[in-house]
Amino acid sequence: MQKKLLITAVLFISYFACNAQNISNNYIIPSQGISLNSILRGVLGMSVLIVLAFIFSANKKSIDWKTVGLGLGFQLLIAIAVLKVSFIQSIFEFIGQKFIDLLDFTSAGSTFLFGEMINVDSYGYIFAFQVLPTILFFSALTSVLFYFGIIQKVVKGMAWLLSKFLHISGAESLSISGNIFLGQTEAPLLIKPYLEKMNKSEILLVMIGGMATVAGAVLAAYIGFLGGDDPQLKLLFAKHLLTASVMAAPGAVVVSKILYPQTEEINSHIDIASKDNGSNLLDAISKGTTEGLKLAVNVGAMLLVFVALIAMTNGILGWFGDVTTINTWMVTHTHYTQISLESILGTIFSPLMWLIGVAKEDMMLMGQLIGIKIAASEFIGYVQLAELKDIASTTHLHFNKSIIMATYMLCGFANFASIGIQIGGIGSLAPGKRKLLSEFGMRALLGGTIASLMSAAIAGMILG
Repeated sequence: MQKKLLITAVLFISYFACNAQNISNNYIIPSQGISLNSILRGVLGMSVLIVLAFIFSANKKSIDWKTVGLGLGFQLLIAIAVLKVSFIQSIFEFIGQKFIDLLDFTSAGSTFLFGEMINVDSYGYIFAFQVLPTILFFSALTSVLFYFGIIQKVVKGMAWLLSKFLHISGAESLSISGNIFLGQTEAPLLIKPYLEKMNKSEILLVMIGGMATVAGAVLAAYIGFLGGDDPQLKLLFAKHLLTASVMAAPGAVVVSKILYPQTEEINSHIDIASKDNGSNLLDAISKGTTEGLKLAVNVGAMLLVFVALIAMTNGILGWFGDVTTINTWMVTHTHYTQISLESILGTIFSPLMWLIGVAKEDMMLMGQLIGIKIAASEFIGYVQLAELKDIASTTHLHFNKSIIMATYMLCGFANFASIGIQIGGIGSLAPGKRKLLSEFGMRALLGGTIASLMSAAIAGMILG
């Protein structure tokens, strides 16, 4: 019986792995541009994702398909504008350049503290010195922007647009708009007085909004280690990461209102709750730095533990592969040198990757990335993407389209750890909703993942 199961597992892996063509490893194939094929693949991907959300809907008959259509339209409009319209591209590149300038300012502080140890040419790329200080500085900067009321004004403007055109409540729109700039537990602070009064549909959108987006501080960190020392690459990834973050807002609304439709009357009133931004500017900087320190330490500790756990798992699987000779088969028929957690996750998610428009040569590696993101975190996913986009690496992605799609696909906090973070964080703001938050955990994870995949499918459709 065990032998039969082993043979079945190997055949399952080989079904997708053997479909990959052995093409040149010397360069990344550039995007071909929008075409009938890319449009059809994109439409297929979005349709599959909508159907998946529909299957898990709590009330299929009450779905407002007008809101769903408008939300998808917003996502498409944002993607087309940023990827194809020169004027809009310039705006996003301008904002992206400001993020890059801020990274350089962070480097000044890091150099003062660590000296030559942050010199990549001398010491190589040390994650703790290159990335974690960015989180600290951006957290402090965000606190300063809050103190002066700048973020509140931007968030309120975006919230008005979402509430007006997507027919969601004012509290929902504030939370989802805040998520573009803030983390999954910081954005709900903007609507703290409303949380206890929110219905199930609204609470789920707050959760999915947090899962589908990333905070500005870690967004800056992703720009840093995906772009490396290349200014053009930094600008490229800054533009796409910013676009992914903005696209996630309407995407979260679409998925949320399918999974749990709104049936109660909508309150469109928009009023940002007061938040302790510090008694003065120095106090705001101090608070932001302290919060950033907690986040940076948490990120560093999480990466250390998860990378070690993945290595341990791969060690056990590698031993099993040697004993059963699976590793020999893996070398011959797949991208991988042995059976590993990445190869298993890549196989499981390969069909989904093909459906959203990924080339068959890259679908296992892309499946690996989305699997790692869900099981561990998007940080681990981006660390692996930084390796997989490098043509000098033994195993790498073959298409530029795949690299950009992965950038969109990973841009969100949808992972198992985030369920606990939201239950603890949002639950502390609204203790009466803690039980509901626990019940909605897996549904929010599904919703956040689908929203990110929809953004990736749309980007892939336009890039071709």
